[in-house]
Amino acid sequence: MGFNSKYHIDVDFEVPKKLQWYYAPAYIVFWFVIYLSLVNTQINHMPKALTRSDEASSPYSFIAQRAEDTLIELTRIGPRVVGSVANEVTTVEFLRAEVSKVQAEAHSRFELEIDVQQASGAYMHWTMVNMYQGIQNVVVKLSEKNSTNENYLLINAHYDSVPGSPGAGDDGSMVVTMLEVMRVLAKTDEPLAHPIIFLFNGAEENPLQASHAFITQHKWAKNCKALINLDSAGSGGREILFQSGPNHPWLMKYYRQVPHPFANTMGEEVFQAGLIPSDTDFRIFRDYGGVPGLDMAYLFNGYVYHTQYDRVNVFPRSSFQHTGDNVLALAKSLGNAPELDDTAAHAEGHNIFYDFLGWFIIFYTETTSIIVNVIVCVIALVAIGVSLYFMSARSGCSWSGVLVRFGITVGIQLVSLALACGLAMLVAVFMDGVERSMSWFTQMWLILGLYLFPVLFGMSILPAIYLEKTKRDPLSLGFRIQLFMHSHCICLIILTIVLTALSIRSAYLVMLCVLFDIVALIVNLITKWHRKAYWFGIAVIICQILPFTYFTYICTATLLTLIPMQGRSGSSSNPDIAVAAIIWLFSLMFAGFIVPLLMFFRKTRTIALCFLAATILFIIIAVTNAGFPYKAKTSTQRYNLIHSHRRLHNADGSTRIDESGIYVYPQDRRFNIAQDYINKIGETHKVSEYCNEEMFCGLPLYNHRWHKAREYSLWIPLKEAPQIPTVYPNLTLQESTELESPTRKRFTFILEGPDHMTIFVNVKNDAKILDWSFNDTLIRENEPPPHFIYFSYGIDNSALEFTIDVEKTSSSFDTPTLEIGIGGHWVHEDTSTSKINQYSKYFPSYTYLQSWVGTYESWYF
Repeated sequence: MGFNSKYHIDVDFEVPKKLQWYYAPAYIVFWFVIYLSLVNTQINHMPKALTRSDEASSPYSFIAQRAEDTLIELTRIGPRVVGSVANEVTTVEFLRAEVSKVQAEAHSRFELEIDVQQASGAYMHWTMVNMYQGIQNVVVKLSEKNSTNENYLLINAHYDSVPGSPGAGDDGSMVVTMLEVMRVLAKTDEPLAHPIIFLFNGAEENPLQASHAFITQHKWAKNCKALINLDSAGSGGREILFQSGPNHPWLMKYYRQVPHPFANTMGEEVFQAGLIPSDTDFRIFRDYGGVPGLDMAYLFNGYVYHTQYDRVNVFPRSSFQHTGDNVLALAKSLGNAPELDDTAAHAEGHNIFYDFLGWFIIFYTETTSIIVNVIVCVIALVAIGVSLYFMSARSGCSWSGVLVRFGITVGIQLVSLALACGLAMLVAVFMDGVERSMSWFTQMWLILGLYLFPVLFGMSILPAIYLEKTKRDPLSLGFRIQLFMHSHCICLIILTIVLTALSIRSAYLVMLCVLFDIVALIVNLITKWHRKAYWFGIAVIICQILPFTYFTYICTATLLTLIPMQGRSGSSSNPDIAVAAIIWLFSLMFAGFIVPLLMFFRKTRTIALCFLAATILFIIIAVTNAGFPYKAKTSTQRYNLIHSHRRLHNADGSTRIDESGIYVYPQDRRFNIAQDYINKIGETHKVSEYCNEEMFCGLPLYNHRWHKAREYSLWIPLKEAPQIPTVYPNLTLQESTELESPTRKRFTFILEGPDHMTIFVNVKNDAKILDWSFNDTLIRENEPPPHFIYFSYGIDNSALEFTIDVEKTSSSFDTPTLEIGIGGHWVHEDTSTSKINQYSKYFPSYTYLQSWVGTYESWYF
């Protein structure tokens, strides 16, 4: 195939010889070294923790050791479960004493006012009524003396913990951080334009009851104009800002001033999409009080979250300093922010925000983001067009020929990306199919081979084959490699436009990929490196260092956050698919422009096949004991066990079922891994076997999530009845009175029992619930029964009285009208004498069991 002489005159692109294959490992190692030296060090970088000895030289600084000492004292109280003496009496007294210490040190310009709130109420939490009685909040107002400003800053953390956990990370660490921030602020002589409310929240784990009580009922709630919410889904590390606003971009102006930024708008979108199995008080303040704010939490080392291993000794002192410095800076700046005087005037839409390695933070409004995304994409398209034109002019290939080749490479690139995704998903499905999912749970390095390598193989094998088959193409190897880079950029441009059109703010990530690729392309066009052998690759490598660093940083933070969460995200979905998807998505960003440069090396197909071979090797490792996901104390497998007694009655009051058993609720995908151990307890049955016959399966479900997991939960009938710590829940029908017509009747009940109970309500024989004394959302929205009411009480243990109004049009009240089930849960009582501890011994050492005694009883009325 010949060329016209005029084309030979114009060609000045050097025809490169491919580099020897043994340079390829050095190229790959180059990127790995960048990851280790920058990403791995910065993601774990913490400030020096100040000790009490530093206080003399830094009198107005946050002292990490003081916070740590306070946390030691707090966790000595033990688990602080709503309704327990530890939570309702001891911890409240502890917080009063700590505030008194702050008052003793306070500067004369400040005053502190303390109020212990007791409240009752209810709201809808997803699909269940969440009802509380006599829960407590310790509320402290710090203000300048004689201040008349009625616009307050609210800082919140919760002091209660889940059953069995000392709650050092969640959320004792944030409680003592608030105490230390309060101490530092109160002793300074700096102005404070707005009073600050420190809300020590006494019922977050129930869930979110105390924040609802405060924002809907407390005397200071209506004055709170902005919020700093402090929570934890881990233990230590760097706290991340993962929710801001909403619709108040000015808040980020103040967060930008913190010394250790760690924030990402992607976290906000993932969290609000319900992809993380947690919730925070931030939602309650936002939805019920309209309070904008900043939601910050510890996310690393989520393995110990909600376990007995969430102790002070696993919480780094430097984490106190990191968070304390940030919260103190925010409290000072927001406490003097003029925007608090009229927050409505500054409601301007959502933010896009993200930090870079904790060094600085970038933020801008969603409107600005749309403009930036569009401009970058347009410039990218123009730059690619110019590049294609020069390829035609310099190669001797016609313009239409270049476009045809570009179209082919776009197609190959799309197929390659699909292949990469498919291979990663195939591995995920295979690992789950052979019951080896979550092999990376403790050994995170396995993700490299299981999911990154097949993605890299999928992204490289088809381009390698194509380039080998087109050796004699008029376009040089360098130009053809650039076509693949342009093809990947086109894919990212399309993705950016689609995400932007869907108002997904995380589109900024893809936009940054496009931006840095185009910077490299423009440099190459200006310098004419694009037509010189290897030189254009140098510009690409240099311009990819920053995005590679940033995207691997975000990817690592995402994995460190989400991997421990897979141990409590339920059994219904395959977590390997989620990990595969994360690796594939981030690979598009950090490897999309790096992989094509592998085509400059000899034996490209062999290099690509090495990724596939490594994948197979890692699969073999993962299915052996080396890939066992759990480790005692540090990364355990979680189960809930309830030693239960259930008693179900007929319409005439006689008993139709009276049995005891163990309710087993597994929290992760590998629910069968301990099956042999569980079988030693007794004959197992799926909970779902009972659900067609009985309302909510006729078992003491603790919350609505348990009903969703019925297919994976177990019931083991036993002869041994549990030892009930107090008295069996007692439901009494006080009276039934006719309403305005014979077809309508009101039933009035009295309920007594432990401080955590569930109430299940169903109707029979064409009856319809007209109204009840619970939260009326389910009734107003005509949600079909049965209904789930979660009820707990704190300091007030008085009996619960409730009413249900029903109507029956096709039958009389002589037939059953209501079915009511009561679950009783003794979640914090000492059950050391219970036989449940005997059954717990059947489980292997790598498990963590949250166990208690429970009952279930149902009646017809």
